[in-house]
Amino acid sequence: MADAPAFQFSLDARSGAARAGSFSTPHGAFDTPCFMPVGTHGAVKALTPSQVRATGSQVVLSNTYHLALRPGEGLVAKLGGLHEFMKWDGPILTDSGGFQVFSLPNVEIEDRGVRFKNPVDGSEMDLTPERSIEIQHELGADIIMAFDECSPYPADAKTLRAGVRRTLGWIDRCAKTHSGHEASQALFGIVQGGVDLSLRASCAQSLVALDLPGYAIGGVSVGEGHELLCRVTEHTAPLLPEHKPRYLMGVGLPEDLMAAIGYGMDMFDCVIPTRYARSATAFTSRGRIRLTNRRYRRDRYPIDTSCDCAACAEGFSRAYLHHLFAANEVLSAILTTIHNVHFYQKLVREAREAILANRFAEHREQFLAAYTSQDSGSVVKN
Repeated sequence: MADAPAFQFSLDARSGAARAGSFSTPHGAFDTPCFMPVGTHGAVKALTPSQVRATGSQVVLSNTYHLALRPGEGLVAKLGGLHEFMKWDGPILTDSGGFQVFSLPNVEIEDRGVRFKNPVDGSEMDLTPERSIEIQHELGADIIMAFDECSPYPADAKTLRAGVRRTLGWIDRCAKTHSGHEASQALFGIVQGGVDLSLRASCAQSLVALDLPGYAIGGVSVGEGHELLCRVTEHTAPLLPEHKPRYLMGVGLPEDLMAAIGYGMDMFDCVIPTRYARSATAFTSRGRIRLTNRRYRRDRYPIDTSCDCAACAEGFSRAYLHHLFAANEVLSAILTTIHNVHFYQKLVREAREAILANRFAEHREQFLAAYTSQDSGSVVKN
């Protein structure tokens, strides 16, 4: 009997457009909808791998660009690959590095690739589709992302068209470079096009014709806001194959995830839960709270009385966390990050359970009604 394919997506249930499924990889399967904590440099900030696992996380994300700069993909490969290097035995996704490179100043963008200054030593560097895939081969993640051009927001029609043209040209070069590695790493394509729905549709159509293992929607977390994010996602999600995983890149806030799950997206990542945690903003079932607020100075309750994360279950009080942040203790970030990542995992797990019970729309309304009832969190830039 032939071995089962290393990468296989099973769609278990639908509730409206919302989907519950599972994606298998050489390092295990993960349920969808899923949220991937971001470990940019090979570590989820403030947490050990066992703490990440304890939050309910099944898959994590690392960054091609940053790991190539330091310590270098060659060293990672020599030390056993990214799984061994960061001591994470579950699935890993690496992004292509494109988003980070396009965010740098004085970037030269050409059809062949991108030239920029290495922020570590100031040297000139090139990142091409071929180079991005080669780096990701060395890192050894289970899911790797195609090199694409992420257009800024706002952007004029000419800029968006050029970005889609390059993205489609580069995916062919990515696929050619990836040839022979399909059994060990799944290459996902990325739909670009900004807020131009016709460009999104044409980009999606061209990518779907390549029959890739999975597809992502990129460029929807670059400042366009919730309403446009929803408009683009609702339009684009149905254009992607039902039998392949769908990944919304860089998203986002709880309300963004709940909307996107309802449009049929499966995978998410964002720095928000970890970055907000380090700035003393915690997510609760009743909205965000800022733990440095004086109102919590004598508060004996845990961050969220309905939460069973390690920080809340062990009884660390809001007063204690208020004190830790005031004293600039590292434990403040650790405990709040544990809580926030657990909150996101609970969000997607309960969404999955609602989809399996065919009651996602009702669940989403109930979640948002409670979540927005007492939201007092301050805005923290992503």
